[in-house]
Amino acid sequence: MAGVNRVAVLGATGCVGRQVCAAFTRNGDHVLAVAREYADHVAAYDFRSIDLGAEPPERIAGTFADERVDVVVNATGGWGTTEHEMRYAHVQLVERLVEAMALVPSRPRLVHVGTIHEYGPVIDGTLIDENTEPAPETLYARTKLAGSEAVLRAARADQVNGVVLRSVNMCGPHPPGPSFLGFLRSRLREAATDRSTVELTIAPAKRDYVDVRDVAEAVALAARAPVAGQVINIGSAEATEMRDLVTRFVTAAGFPPDRVRFLDNPVLSKGGDWTRADIRLAGKLLNWHPRISLPDSLRATWESEST
Repeated sequence: MAGVNRVAVLGATGCVGRQVCAAFTRNGDHVLAVAREYADHVAAYDFRSIDLGAEPPERIAGTFADERVDVVVNATGGWGTTEHEMRYAHVQLVERLVEAMALVPSRPRLVHVGTIHEYGPVIDGTLIDENTEPAPETLYARTKLAGSEAVLRAARADQVNGVVLRSVNMCGPHPPGPSFLGFLRSRLREAATDRSTVELTIAPAKRDYVDVRDVAEAVALAARAPVAGQVINIGSAEATEMRDLVTRFVTAAGFPPDRVRFLDNPVLSKGGDWTRADIRLAGKLLNWHPRISLPDSLRATWESEST
């Protein structure tokens, strides 16, 4: 898929979507930003307001055809707490998108952003590769897996030209407010103002974190890669202890470490206690490797505004 592409980025106003828009723009592609509501940071792109979970597939397909879209990126997602919210954001929306894509005569490329948590909990020390059998236990992970599987089924049946990227937890600019780093950033800023102590309950976990800008570059590469019906893991291939992640973030923020106190309370997690992605397939198929270090990424997380 050489030359300039017309790329529809779904979820363009979110943390991942805005970086995906920027990555394609750097490549010289034309970006169509798609989201339910407009945001100022997509002003540089053509914008379409579409509720993908509610629109008929025929209307979505018509939009893609009218805009002569070559690539569709699904960077949507939700931080809901109920099964209805999760299924709407991660399953119903994706199923409608897949149905719509199959109706577009030009067969645009589909890159779907999934999550490493679709694999479910694994034994500590495991290097999670694409052959790991998914067995998610949380509502978030189960619904994300259902959406990814909808894309994979359609791609393997040659109904769409699609690929799934399973990303580890992300850090970097404009973190979602409900995310762990988004919450921590807000809490540290409040405490910096009122000079209070920050009390945190941290999971006894080690997790792989990658910068959202590196994920966006992987998406841009996947849009042109000659591979379909494939899962590709995206991560740093390193597992960072969550307390260490917090300590590094506090350092990046310039916040006094003696005003952070860790509490020993239970934690409700959306994923497993161990994640470390095997990213060799991404290197082989996409020629992709993470480039932004964790300290630099955490500094950008602190300095930017939330999505």
